Amino acid sequence: MKKQLLIIGALSLFGYTQAQDISQSQVPSIILNQFNAEFAKASDIEWEKAGELYSVEFETGWNVDHEIWYNAKGEMVKHKEDISSKDLPKAVNDKLKADFNKLSIDDLQRISDNGKVVYKMELNSLWSQDWEVVMDANGTVLSKIAD
Repeated sequence: MKKQLLIIGALSLFGYTQAQDISQSQVPSIILNQFNAEFAKASDIEWEKAGELYSVEFETGWNVDHEIWYNAKGEMVKHKEDISSKDLPKAVNDKLKADFNKLSIDDLQRISDNGKVVYKMELNSLWSQDWEVVMDANGTVLSKIAD
């Protein structure tokens, strides 16, 4: 339980940090160079600064949303990206089929945070409870909150 609360806290930490919109000219060059090297085809780019971290929201490909946080050294510390269910690890798909078979998946994200990867999704039903679920790559449910 403590592990689940810690993970939920870490995932939501960035949502509660007061961020300030900034222009690209206010982003350190080390961060811009790293971002441009990895996401040269990014569009709809918006930068923010929250404490010591720089956040960038952007789109790639067919309107795939991304949000990345960089530290002052230009190192990526967190990456949230929209994915489709075909991008889920087999263990996550197996868990969904076993425990959430009658629910549809919505708002699926892969979140990489300091080297740890989790999958966050909304599971919707027409007749029963909707859920917001976070799983690790092994299909372990780390968080399950009624939505």
